[in-house]
Amino acid sequence: MAGRGKNIGAGAAVKKGVSRSSKAGLQFPVGRIARFLKAGKYAERVGAGAPVYLAAVLEYLAAEVLELAGNAARDNKKTRIVPRHIQLAVRNDEELSRLLGDVTIAAGGVMPNIHNLLLPNKPTKKATAEED
Repeated sequence: MAGRGKNIGAGAAVKKGVSRSSKAGLQFPVGRIARFLKAGKYAERVGAGAPVYLAAVLEYLAAEVLELAGNAARDNKKTRIVPRHIQLAVRNDEELSRLLGDVTIAAGGVMPNIHNLLLPNKPTKKATAEED
């Protein structure tokens, strides 16, 4: 019977698991996204590459928004990103604004804008010529 079964602690090297996120070189959790895809019943079956691809896309979008929001925070001489900075970043970027067009960012405020009709009139060249 020698050699049958598992010998516990008998010098066999125990392999450590490597996460799918680290295999793909991602920070976002591939396993968790796979679990959500399966639990959400979006399809009967979920391929092995689908959660990796989705995690990569989500990570890219998050990095893009955070970079622009960090720039907005730095422009406002702040060291912490708050919802206002995310709002400014998203609304100033054409593609992100289109993607998140119907999204309301809580405590984001509004874009600074003064309508042209409310601005004081600049004297035109004709008006200044008539005064002389």
